[in-house]
Amino acid sequence: MFESLTDKLDGIFRKLKGRGSLDEENIQSALKEIRMALLEADVNFRVVRDFIEDIRKRAVGQEVFDSITPGQQVVKIVHDRLTELMGGVSSRLKFGSRFPAPIMLVGLQGCGKTTTAVKLARLVAAQGKRVYLVSADVYRPAAMEQLKVLGGKIGAGIFAAAGLQDPIEICVQAVEEARRNGYEVIVVDTAGRLAIDAQMMDELKRIKAQINPSEILFVADAMTGQDAVNVAGRFDEQLGIDGVIMTKMDGDARGGAALSLKAVIGKPIKFVGVGEKIEALEVFHPERMASRILGMGDVLTLVEKARATVDEKEARDLEKKIRKNEFTLDDFRNQLTQIRKMGSLQDILGMIPGMKKIKALKEMTPDEGELVKVTAIIDSMTAKERRNHLIIDGSRRKRIARGSGTQIQDVNRLLKNYTEMRKMMKRMTKGGIKSLRRGNFFF
Repeated sequence: MFESLTDKLDGIFRKLKGRGSLDEENIQSALKEIRMALLEADVNFRVVRDFIEDIRKRAVGQEVFDSITPGQQVVKIVHDRLTELMGGVSSRLKFGSRFPAPIMLVGLQGCGKTTTAVKLARLVAAQGKRVYLVSADVYRPAAMEQLKVLGGKIGAGIFAAAGLQDPIEICVQAVEEARRNGYEVIVVDTAGRLAIDAQMMDELKRIKAQINPSEILFVADAMTGQDAVNVAGRFDEQLGIDGVIMTKMDGDARGGAALSLKAVIGKPIKFVGVGEKIEALEVFHPERMASRILGMGDVLTLVEKARATVDEKEARDLEKKIRKNEFTLDDFRNQLTQIRKMGSLQDILGMIPGMKKIKALKEMTPDEGELVKVTAIIDSMTAKERRNHLIIDGSRRKRIARGSGTQIQDVNRLLKNYTEMRKMMKRMTKGGIKSLRRGNFFF
């Protein structure tokens, strides 16, 4: 997400940082380029106008001109203003005092409400709360079955409509059922339409009146750009929303909707969907997102993802193996599995400061299909081969390729990458491990 905008801003700021001093003409020229970059990223033009004017007022002053690093000072001003533009601080869910607390998801058809309902239920359950799911979509074929299948994967309670056809009655009975069974939160997946109509809004208003939700969250498709902002505004006018979940952010390289939404409708983005997996929903942190847009990375989110997926005992065992130069192909496969749990490799790279600027690394980054292939190759090896890669000669490579459905070249490439990683880890043991444990990165 924001890849195109990040690349353009990086070029603009590189020119500013290269100057020993700045004058008003330099800054005005840079602001003109930033304005074009934001408009091309599909940011609302009024938002861009106000943003640029505010940056100009802050940047054309003694704070920048007298700074030892004026270019860096301008970057800081842009970073702070971007953070403010997206809401300043992260906005948490409000559960209120109701038991159970209903969270109502609304939006147009195709925005990803059903999968988002399950993703949100998973995040709430991770906070130690018992979560119940209900589908009030009686119009879309298999909508309830989809929620049942996905919800079963996270172990959430799921309301069985048992032939009910009235969405309002379904929601009322689901809340009562959740209360009887001791669930603390109920996530309500409402029906969507291809466009806003009076019937749709009337149904949502009646559901709201009956269950009195603690939160109404509008689910917006980031791929639709400013249309998502406009539709969110209409939902807010007629229904009153508390926040937004922006889906498909991994597929939108521009990101203009995310930058415009808070300023246009005054409602915060609370979560962003960054992939199809159930784990691919993140709390939206404006300051962290501003850092990612400016190519500064997002180490805090990366650490949180690592803590959620990496077993601490396994990490300590791996450290011991690295120290003794005993990192095997089994360990290599396990590390790839851990990385895949954390999300897409491109997303992970974007969280590490400076990594996106390394073009060679971008070209080397394998896609998800490549990781599946690597796992298949290692699984086709014998236990002895995985423990000692040096015994894998030509005939063994042919057998491994046949067993994994790959080519000998793929096996050769894997073994080469593995040996390179072993060399890197061996170098890290010379004083690097202690730094790594303190949280430093080596690249």
